[in-house]
Amino acid sequence: MDLGIRGKRALVTASSKGLGRGCAEGLAAAGVDLVLNARGAEALEATAADLRARYQVNVVAVAADIVSPEGRAEVLKAAGQVDILVTNAGGPPPGLWSDWSRDDFIKAIDANMLTPIALMQAMLPGMMEKGWGRVVNITSQSVKAPIPQLGLSNSARAGLTGFVAGTARQVAPQGVTINNMLPGIHATDRAIALDGGVVKAEGISMDEAQARRAATIPARRYGTAEEFGAMCAFLCSQHAGFIVGQNILLDGGATNLSM
Repeated sequence: MDLGIRGKRALVTASSKGLGRGCAEGLAAAGVDLVLNARGAEALEATAADLRARYQVNVVAVAADIVSPEGRAEVLKAAGQVDILVTNAGGPPPGLWSDWSRDDFIKAIDANMLTPIALMQAMLPGMMEKGWGRVVNITSQSVKAPIPQLGLSNSARAGLTGFVAGTARQVAPQGVTINNMLPGIHATDRAIALDGGVVKAEGISMDEAQARRAATIPARRYGTAEEFGAMCAFLCSQHAGFIVGQNILLDGGATNLSM
């Protein structure tokens, strides 16, 4: 399917690896020029070079901390006005409710709520003026079904979801859509970190931890960054203009919702 976005320009944050890279690759395959961002310059440059070579698109790489005001300003300056915005940031660590201080919550909210909001506030006016734009925020399945040990993530991402619910409906008349993608467990570094926590806590092997988690997923496997990226690219396409303010689960059926 031709997604109808060849020649568009996208900013994808936290895109050197994992789900962010999956989204960048899905867009590159559709002919979209990219501005990629991550903190680690080496991995970021490697990803940029790979996408340039394989898809023949323009790729600008900006190594900076998107959560910091200085880093965000650097990325926005390099990006200019884009047609497509994909926001992503690593999730906060798991733990118990008694572990977290106010500073822990502020850090989580800053990364997983306030940063994507700031990026949207920077890009939405230009998209609205042009009469076309796509925003996809990578959040978490915990928005639909909060995960007990991920209280920091639950809190921050719920706040972002509330912001998007109202904002998406305010900008839709100008041809701009905002939607959220809610990943379950995918084969990324985040999954390795979470499974590593189980290994440490329960004294089992990584293979055992992964097999145990996969058994809780109806698809009986972890998702891939490639299939996640393909969905992201579709939401950014010309065909998705009637999808507004939605929270789309990609979790292999792990979250059982009736509606």
